[in-house]
Amino acid sequence: MKDLFFMGGALFMSVLSILLIVMLAWMIYHLSKYLISKSSSKEIALRKMEQGRSIGLFALIFGILGQLIGLYGAFSSMAEVTSISPDILYAGLKVSMITTLYGIFIYLIALILWFVGRQLIDKRV
Repeated sequence: MKDLFFMGGALFMSVLSILLIVMLAWMIYHLSKYLISKSSSKEIALRKMEQGRSIGLFALIFGILGQLIGLYGAFSSMAEVTSISPDILYAGLKVSMITTLYGIFIYLIALILWFVGRQLIDKRV
C-alpha cells in the first residue's frame, strides 16, 4: 500500500488522502450533529451532506489531474528517446492510473456516505 502511495506521486496522493480525511470528518460530523440535535433543519443537513459529496467529487477531479500531469511528463520523456519498449509504456500507464483510482475510491466512499446519510435524514422525520 505504501508503495502505491509513493508510485502515484507523494504530492498528489497526500492531497487526496487529506481530501479523504476531510470528506469523512465533514460528513460524519454533520450527520451526527443532525441526528443528535432536536432543532436542526433537514434542508441544512441535506445541504451539508451534498457539500461533503462535492469534496469527494473534487478528489476525483484532482486524481484525474494527477494522471494527466503524469502522462504529460511521461510522454515528454518518451519524445526524447527514439525507441521505447511496450513494457515500459504499459508500466508508465499503470503508474499514471494510481491517482485516478484513488480519486474514484474517495468519490465512491463519498457517494455511499451521502446515500446512507440522506436515508437517515429522511427517516428522522
